[in-house]
Amino acid sequence: MATTRRAEATWDGELVSGSGVVSAVSSGVFTDLPVTWVSRTEDAGGRTSPEELVAAAHAACYSMALSYVLGNAGTPPTKLEVSATVTFEVGQGGPRVASSALTVRGEVPGVDADAFREAAEAAKDGCPISQALQGNVALSVEAELA
Repeated sequence: MATTRRAEATWDGELVSGSGVVSAVSSGVFTDLPVTWVSRTEDAGGRTSPEELVAAAHAACYSMALSYVLGNAGTPPTKLEVSATVTFEVGQGGPRVASSALTVRGEVPGVDADAFREAAEAAKDGCPISQALQGNVALSVEAELA
């Protein structure tokens, strides 16, 4: 079974002085979130960026993947707190997403720190968003039990 999701963006003006908006069309959860080059490369200033949206997607996807890995091992988590830090850089080759660093803190009864780190690595590799990024950006995960 395949599902699709759709988002839309509108951009007005030149890259540096222009601005745009992005909306989640499929869910309608957010509409007209402002984006600018400055919010992407300098201070967010109350605006989002493509990288922040990728970070949100990666954190959400990874939390589900880790819950799945732990559950399949017979040790479902009580709680997982995940953050993803996506780094955008402008270098000689032009602008690019360089990395996505995941950090997870989990409450998982019956699991020791080594098993949790092992599950965290497996989830990083199995997460569909990680798989979409793999080979294009550096991926990492830091895992800690609560």
